[in-house]
Amino acid sequence: MHLDPTTKGRLVHTVDTEKARQLLEATLAELDRSVATLDSEVAEPDHQGTPGDADAGLDLADSERARALVDIATQQRDQVVAALERIDRGVYGRCVICDTALPPARLEAKPEAARCLSCQARSEAAH
Repeated sequence: MHLDPTTKGRLVHTVDTEKARQLLEATLAELDRSVATLDSEVAEPDHQGTPGDADAGLDLADSERARALVDIATQQRDQVVAALERIDRGVYGRCVICDTALPPARLEAKPEAARCLSCQARSEAAH
């Protein structure tokens, strides 16, 4: 924490962007590995067995599960890349909606966080 002249002497939280960058880059590498592994598990339509094959339904369910996991990992990857871009632009640690500083605990728990809790709740409620 430090005194920032623009806040009239109030203490403000500072974000260790280098530490955040390292964590985000490690997360990005892990997500890339996960997506590559899961992509190999997604069955191609011509590899789902023959009609009447008892395992065909299980193969399809496994493929759908793997596809859902790939989609989730890809969405998280996009959030991590966006957080790295915010670091590059010098706006990391601020809500992308209302521009308030994100609490350090939020960034520690979710380094790719882009919104404060209030804006995140409104965003989720809208979807």
